[in-house]
Amino acid sequence: MRRRRARLLCSLLLTVAAGAGTAASSASAFPASPASAAADAAAPIPLDRVVPAPASVRPVEGSYAISPDTRIRVSGSDRSARPARRVGDYLAGLLRPSTAYRLPVTTRSGDDGIRLRLTPDAAGARKLGEEGYRLEVTGRAITLSARSSAGLFHGVQTLRQLLPTSVERTTRQAGPWRVSRGTITDVPRYAWRGAMLDVSRHFFGVDKVKRYIDQLALYKINTLHLHLSDDQGWRIAIDSWPRLTTYGGSTQVGGGPGGYYTKDDYREIVSYAASRELTVVPEIDMPGHTNAALASYAELNCDGVAPPLYTGTEVGFSSLCVPKEVTYDFVDDVIRELAALTPGPYLHIGGDEAHSTSHEDYVAFMDRAQPVVAKYGKTVVGWHQLTGAHPAKGAIAQYWGTDGSEKEVAEAAKAGTRLVLSPANRAYLDMKYDANTPLGQSWAGYVEAKQSYDWDPGAYIKDASASSVLGVEAPLWTETLETSSHIEYMAFPRLPGIAELGWAPASAHNWDEYKVRVAAQGPRWDALGIEYYHSPQIPWPND
Repeated sequence: MRRRRARLLCSLLLTVAAGAGTAASSASAFPASPASAAADAAAPIPLDRVVPAPASVRPVEGSYAISPDTRIRVSGSDRSARPARRVGDYLAGLLRPSTAYRLPVTTRSGDDGIRLRLTPDAAGARKLGEEGYRLEVTGRAITLSARSSAGLFHGVQTLRQLLPTSVERTTRQAGPWRVSRGTITDVPRYAWRGAMLDVSRHFFGVDKVKRYIDQLALYKINTLHLHLSDDQGWRIAIDSWPRLTTYGGSTQVGGGPGGYYTKDDYREIVSYAASRELTVVPEIDMPGHTNAALASYAELNCDGVAPPLYTGTEVGFSSLCVPKEVTYDFVDDVIRELAALTPGPYLHIGGDEAHSTSHEDYVAFMDRAQPVVAKYGKTVVGWHQLTGAHPAKGAIAQYWGTDGSEKEVAEAAKAGTRLVLSPANRAYLDMKYDANTPLGQSWAGYVEAKQSYDWDPGAYIKDASASSVLGVEAPLWTETLETSSHIEYMAFPRLPGIAELGWAPASAHNWDEYKVRVAAQGPRWDALGIEYYHSPQIPWPND
């Protein structure tokens, strides 16, 4: 089972334990001596030191220095100048606090400064695809070109990692702000590079979700999957069924106050994610994991009796009433309202651990629910149990098994179902690192940084072709997580590894080389205030 009952620690113990782990992380990454700090400042970061690993790097001796006179120059056709300007403003906002430079963003052309160019029709641009970019650094300028704003934005994340880690601080730093010369040409391996946040077991408000979005963007994650409903709480307002949130959203694991997103809250999250080039994929889990809905509306139960709200962590005991017609009125209303709020192409309908639903009823339910998603203009996504029913044409199955051996998944892939891979013993960020990890669960085993990184998505599902894999995703279930610090402690350093599997070419996947690059991210996380796990498998600076 994906989420077996966890032994819940009290909130104070969780916070203290995570804080102790973070303190150990910070204490282990001792500040550099003045001599070593000066040496670091004198040597710009090599072009191949970033995460995810770029597809192609051609270094050249020398560097470019961002100075008080540097301008950020944006250019493009009439239809592309505005998105380039948005990326330029974002870059300026990142650099101004630590450099204390003006860094004006201008549309005036020039052969100096930081130049952002959208060139969708230029010769050779097609090879960059919709998310690729080309970064060229000379002694006079940094030129970043792409076919789309997504490519420019991803290129900015690479540029950001090529600057000293102190660039991440919000107060003035000493510099210098030098970038190694050379050229990076970079395109992603997979179109879907996701992270899932469970806001149902414990609710996380808008600001906390935004914080996580910023952390995802640094590593070129492009999909935020929000798990918006479960037994413990319903988190998105549905006007036609208001008690889903006012009652069903009023609690969480352990009996806390819960919470939910108004429609304006959700729009704010979607808009913020889009500004970081992430697409939001909302999930309403069904027909199981539905106790919050069943408690809110008695008519959704086969016996017409609403169960009590649930604050535990068991799974598989709840189910919508498949034979009742009101069930499909409910499904239609929820999907209609959620689809109207969601500009992205996908809507996730869950479908896992429906142990209280017979196989026949499960198939019947999915046969009726999937067309509703299509009716409102979205592509259906479901957990891989969907492949045991009749996946709709174009459906996406999200795999969370542990060995890739499920025959129905391979057969569905052969029939055209695309796969997003989230193997629980590799990609689940809520699995404990080891027996001493104060947070998380261990039903899929302990998952250290190497195990999370050291697998090939293209070869994971037995008897399925590599071309059936749409991408990878790192889910984070929150039975034991209550704060942003908890999220960060479980996500870092594993999240960047999953991001690299999704972005970098398979030929670049090498643990011994990767662990050095991710170790260099530690000081950057310190500067950003990210409270990460100090994995002993990674050679952190000054250990």
